[in-house]
Formats: sequence, structure tokens, C-alpha cells
Amino acid sequence: MSDHVISLIGLVLIFTVATVFSVHMGALAIVVTFVVGTAFVHESADDIFAGFPGDLFVVLVGVTFLFAIAKNNGTVSWLVHGSMRVVRGRIALIPWIMFLVTAVLTAVGAVVPAAVALVAPIGLGFAKRYRINPLLMGLLIINGASAGGFSPISVFGSITNGVMSRNDLPGNPALLFLCSFLFNAVLSLFVFFLFGGRALLGRRETVAGPGAADGKPQVAGDSVAGGLGAGGGGRTAAAPSGFPTSSTVAPTSGGLAVAVADEPVEEPPLTLDRARALTLLGLLGLVAGSLFFDLNVGLMALTVTVVLSLASPESAKGAVDECAWSTVLLVCGIVTFVSLMERIGTIGYLGEGVASVRTPLLGALLICLIGAVVSAFASTTGILGALIPLSVPFLLGGQVGTVGLIAALAISASVVDSSPFSTSGALVVANSPEERRDTVFRGLMVWGLAMAAVVPLVTWGLFVVPGWD
Repeated sequence: MSDHVISLIGLVLIFTVATVFSVHMGALAIVVTFVVGTAFVHESADDIFAGFPGDLFVVLVGVTFLFAIAKNNGTVSWLVHGSMRVVRGRIALIPWIMFLVTAVLTAVGAVVPAAVALVAPIGLGFAKRYRINPLLMGLLIINGASAGGFSPISVFGSITNGVMSRNDLPGNPALLFLCSFLFNAVLSLFVFFLFGGRALLGRRETVAGPGAADGKPQVAGDSVAGGLGAGGGGRTAAAPSGFPTSSTVAPTSGGLAVAVADEPVEEPPLTLDRARALTLLGLLGLVAGSLFFDLNVGLMALTVTVVLSLASPESAKGAVDECAWSTVLLVCGIVTFVSLMERIGTIGYLGEGVASVRTPLLGALLICLIGAVVSAFASTTGILGALIPLSVPFLLGGQVGTVGLIAALAISASVVDSSPFSTSGALVVANSPEERRDTVFRGLMVWGLAMAAVVPLVTWGLFVVPGWD
């Protein structure tokens, strides 16, 4: 059995075992690298460690460390609550604010699961309070994370652009980010109207007047869910199941009385204090340094974290523990094994096999389908780290446009994060109202599998067939 076949079997085992059993994929990848490298390829420990991506390690640790500090000192919460004031009571805009907030978080370096973990409880809390379909809210949060996930300073973007750079392939980080953002925005527009967004367009949250109790917020509009019955001078909308039973009936200008839950009570708005202002300046400095001065993202992020730790020590307490160490181990483990495959020539062997497909466009479609299907059940970061190198020889042949195929593969592998078997999808399910959790799980499962089948075809037609280079 050749070394190429053995390494391929190892790659399949990594994804299969980590998916079926409770084994961390990154740790498993390093172990398989050790076994294959030592027993079959006869490499030394130094050869194996040479494939460990030290630069990527610094990027992942730096940006997640910075994100943890921003979460600790309330900068992220300040951004979220500030964004809510922008909607001016328009309930239909709330899911889009969650989309944009999550996109900004991942665009400036937060890993996708971390961003979803932060925004999902807030967004789904709003969904329950304002009777928004949790599937609608959850999918817009996940799509927002994918939309920002391929910025030049994001984790996905760093992985993708790093592979392109190391293999001397022509890349366009700005175009990749733009394609991903626009695709997810259009997809979210479809989700919005598919899962009840049209009914939200006429609804508003208004501040209670003197006649209402305790100044609670009121939801006004003709599309309030619940039964209507005549009584007194107007109609009363019954609160849907799952809403708290205690409520305030408040009149509106149109004579429609709306039953509004007294809970949950909103927390006082956060102020922009010194620590949050410094964090915002640090994030802006990170963006400016990486985009305009071509400074290393990881080193810049660590520099900002050190400055923030000195200026505001309380913000850094426990931040190291909140770094995405699991994601760091996952990505570095997969890349270490892929480096072994590159050294023994497996990557070139596979690429030549894909390139030998008589129809190059068909080979490109197969790569996108593989990325989407596997990513729906495994890690998107791991798939990007494995499949992009596999497509390098195919791209070097010049048979399809490099930028087009990378964009199609990146989008196909990321939009399926809505699957409940992925971290992002599981977070949405976990934060959904208990009485609707099973429905949300089934809905995300159907949606995720549909995306795995449809998105590769769509992105292939949009980016690969035209030959974007």
C-alpha cells in the first residue's frame, strides 16, 4: 500500500472517528500525523513538528484573546444594545441587526462559533419577546457569522488566504469577502420571507405612555399573533403559548389593545466607558494595520491585548481561559496532518487525479459538493484547511478560475453551518425556547441538508462557470 493511500485513509479516519465518537478532531489529527509519519513515512519528530502552523496559531490565539477581552469589558454588549437603538422600534429590523452584529464580530476576528454563542442568546431572547420565528432569527445569526467569516482578518479568511499565499496562487481577499457577504445577505433575504418576515413588517415596539403600567414596551401592528375577540372599545390579542402569563394590556392609537408580557425587563443601557473606548480603538487599529499596512494579524491582535491588559487589568481577568483553544487545536491539528500529506506528495497526487477529470468544471463541482456535505457534519475550519490544499494542483493547471473556485468552495463549506450537527446550529437549538426546540432542530436539519445539496450548484454556476480568475 502506497504512502499516498495510507495518508488518505488517515484523513478519512480523522473526520469519521471525530464525527462518530467524542474525540477532538485536532488532537486526533496530531496523533494520526505521529502514527503515519513515524510508522509508515519514517519521519522524525522534528519533521512532524515542522508542519505545525506557528503563524496560524498566533493568529487564532491573538484574535480570540482580544475577542474575550472585548466580551469581558462589555464592548460587545455595548455594540449590540447600541445597534438595537438604531432600529427605532421596527421589529422587522431586529433579525437584520443580529445579522450585522454577528458579521462584524467574525469580520474583525471572532471565530464563528464564538460569535454565534454570544449573539444567539440575545437574538433568540428578542425572538421570544417579540414573537419572531426562532428559525428566522437563528438562521440570520448563522448567516451573519458566515458573511463576515471571510474578511482578510477573520479566521476563515486567514486560513483560506494563507493557503493561497503559501502555494503562490493568485488570490483576491477583498473579492472573496465581498462574494461571501453578498451571497449570505441574499440568502438571508430569502430566509426572512420564507420564515415569516413579511408578518413583521407592520409591527413596531413603542414606549408606553402615561396610561400604561410601569412604562413597559408595547408591540403594535396588525400582524400580532394570537386570537382576537371583541370587547369594550377595541380588540385584545391573546399572548401566544410560551409567553409569560402576566401581561399588561395597553391601548394603541388604532384601538387595538395588545397583551404584552411584563418580562423580561430590559437592562439599563451600557455607557461607553474608558475600557470600551480603548477596545474599540484597538479593534479599529487592528483593522487598519492589517488592511492598510499589511501587518501580521496575530501579532497585531496580541499587541492590542497586551495594551488593553495594561490599561484595564480587570478586563483581562479570565480572558485567556475564554480563548477558543478547542478551535486552535482543531485547526492546527488538521493543518499539521495536511502538511504531512504535502511533504509525501499526496496533495499533488490527488490534485492530478481531480485535474484528470475530462471535464474540469465537473471536477470543480465535485470539490464544492465534498466540502459542503462533509462540513455539514464536521468542522468548517477543518474542511477549509484540508480541501483547499487538495485543490491546489487542480488550480495550478489553469483549467478553472482560481478566485472563482476558492469562493465557491469557501461559501459551500460555510453556509452549511446552519446544520444542527455543527456548532453554530447546535447553539441556535440550545438557545431556542424549550417548547420549540424540537421544531427548530428539525427545521435546521432540513435546511442544512438542503444547503449542502443546493449551494454547491449555485456557487459553481455563479463563480466557477464564468471563470473568475
